[in-house]
Amino acid sequence: MPRFPHLAPPLLLLSLLTACTGTEETLLSVRLNVLTDGGSTLRALSATGAALSTVTVTGGVQVEALPTPRRFLLVRTDAAETRAPDGSDPQAYPAPGFTPVCLTQAAQNVTRDRLLLLSDCSGTQRVALYRETTLVWSALLPTFLPPMQGSDTPPIRLAVQGDVGIITRPRLSGGSEVLRVAVPAGASTPVVSTPLGIPAVYDLAPYGADILAATDTGVQRLRTTGEPDPAATLNALGTTRYDRLWTSGSPQNLLAAWRSNRLAGTATRPLRVWNGVGSTLNSAPTVAEVSDLRDVTFPPDGFLYTLQGNSLIRYNTLSGLQGGGWAPTTLQTLTNPISLTWTVPPTAP
Repeated sequence: MPRFPHLAPPLLLLSLLTACTGTEETLLSVRLNVLTDGGSTLRALSATGAALSTVTVTGGVQVEALPTPRRFLLVRTDAAETRAPDGSDPQAYPAPGFTPVCLTQAAQNVTRDRLLLLSDCSGTQRVALYRETTLVWSALLPTFLPPMQGSDTPPIRLAVQGDVGIITRPRLSGGSEVLRVAVPAGASTPVVSTPLGIPAVYDLAPYGADILAATDTGVQRLRTTGEPDPAATLNALGTTRYDRLWTSGSPQNLLAAWRSNRLAGTATRPLRVWNGVGSTLNSAPTVAEVSDLRDVTFPPDGFLYTLQGNSLIRYNTLSGLQGGGWAPTTLQTLTNPISLTWTVPPTAP
């Protein structure tokens, strides 16, 4: 498979932060790629919600953007692959070096040229790291003894920073534990750190040079040991709990944070977006009060797209961050959608 080219200059120029200065930009046309029907269907839609193509897939888990905007990542239970904007032309990543393969989730670094995959086959957990499309390493994680699953048990989450994989998972005695996987200097095989007990972590996300953790007391940067650092809490998002984080990556530098309304016992909870500017307590604006938020994506077209229950809803990020309103628009009604990303159609500049 070809290496991922760098982002084209038009994408770099469409930074939301640049646009928020008041400069007029010609926004790029994008295509939305939705994994729906519980993971058995890929649907390509226009940015206005018009149906473009439908492809049947087996065992779909997750879709993500790639450094090359003309393809996207599809993770299935038995493989990871890239696809064309219409969902065709699957090109598989190399096998992860172990069997069986039971992929459950994936994470990328901020520039999307690293991919960390988690395989969980009846409690036997392995991770594999790819640099672009080259397998860097794979490793067996220590035996996982999950606590009894409750409504508020922390989930398993992944992050990748350089060639280091980070995994948090629920701890039997409460809270979470973190593991770091990397190849030591001068070695050729990866080493898995001893699980370290930490406060509950509900999500992880790359942001600039940092990995952020959603915790009971706000969004916090991870220390180099993998622990959330209470002294590095993002003040703009306050000190309340969040369950999900999404980032746009460079150059937009947007961060979305949300607490599950179901776990909070409320009808809705605020979805908030921070653009990295300002640190006044709770200064990150609220996009909307939402429920059943399943996924968020930030294309470079000036909008934020969300999967809320069975609805695909668009918000105007440019206007919202400037205080002019988020202008929510429902684009499509879908059946059990689970993941959302974006590509640039072949006809776009």
